Amino acid sequence: MASLNTFLQEWHSSEEYITAHTSGSTGKPKEICLLKADMRISARATNTYFSLGEDSRAALPLSLDYIAGKMMAVRAIEGNYPLDILPISNDIVLPDNRHRYSLLPVVPTQLPSLLKHKEYTKRIDNLLIGGASPDDDMCRSLLNAGYKAYISYGMTETCSHVALCDVSSGERIYRAMPGISFTTGNNQRLIIEAPAFSFKHLMTNDIVELIDTVSFRWRGRFDNAINSGGIKLFPEELEKLYAPYLSGVNFYVTGRQHEKWGECICLVIEGDSDGSVFIESIRKHLDHKICPKCFENTHCLPRTSNGKIRRI
Repeated sequence: MASLNTFLQEWHSSEEYITAHTSGSTGKPKEICLLKADMRISARATNTYFSLGEDSRAALPLSLDYIAGKMMAVRAIEGNYPLDILPISNDIVLPDNRHRYSLLPVVPTQLPSLLKHKEYTKRIDNLLIGGASPDDDMCRSLLNAGYKAYISYGMTETCSHVALCDVSSGERIYRAMPGISFTTGNNQRLIIEAPAFSFKHLMTNDIVELIDTVSFRWRGRFDNAINSGGIKLFPEELEKLYAPYLSGVNFYVTGRQHEKWGECICLVIEGDSDGSVFIESIRKHLDHKICPKCFENTHCLPRTSNGKIRRI
C-alpha cells in the first residue's frame, strides 16, 4: 500500500504521468497512467469549488493507491494546505488535535461511522463522497446529523470527479465542475466535454437525463441495462424503487436469461431471507413490468474496495 512519501516521490519525479488503478466495478481493476497536468487542473477546480487555500486543512482516510487518495494529496499540494493522513478504515476516527477540516473525502462504507460521531459535524466542513452513491436514507441521516455532503461523479480516467451533487438540495442532480460541460450520444450516454484536459472529449458508459449543458440526472450504466421484452431497464433505478420494500436488507438488481423475455429482473439478496416475500411486496406497489421475476441468495454481496457492487 502506497504511503504519502511514496506518492510525493512519484509526484515530484521528472515523469509526466502518475500510475493509478481503476476501482474494478465494471471488470478487473486495471492500471492506468494519468497526466500530472490533468491532475493539477482537476485539483484546482475542486479547490476553487470548495474555496480551499492556505487557511484550509483536509484529512484523508482513503488509500493512496487509488485516484481518490492521490487527488486529495494533489489538491493539498496545489492549494498549499496541510493534509492529515488517517488510518484506512470504515471506522473513521479524527485525531485529537481538534483541527477543523475543510474537506474529508470518504466512500459509502465509511458513512455509518460518521453518524456515530455526530460531534465531528463541528470539525468537518464538507464531506466528499466517492466510489458509489449512498442511498436516500443515508443522505437524509447525514443531513439530519448536520453534515454538509456532496456526491461525486467521475472516474479514474477523468482524474476524479467532473460533477458534484449537493445532498442538501434534495435532488440527485449532478452539476459540472468549473471548465466542464456535458452532451449525450447514442442511447443517452453521457459525453464529458473538458477542453482544458488532455482527453478533451470523453464518451462514458453512463446513461443520463441531461438537464442542460452543465447538469444531469444519472440513470445507470449502459452495460448494466436489462433488456426485458424490448424494454430497457436500469438496475440502479430499480434499486431505488425497491429500497422501501427491502428496508435493512443488502441487495442489488441484475439481469438473468429468460426464455420468453430474453432477460428478466433478478433480485440478489445478501443472507438467507426469502426473496419471494420481498417480490410480493414490490408487486403490490409497482408496475409488473418493472418488478423482479426471480431472486437469488448470496452469503456476501461482491463489492469493490470503495463500496461499489460488482454485478455478477
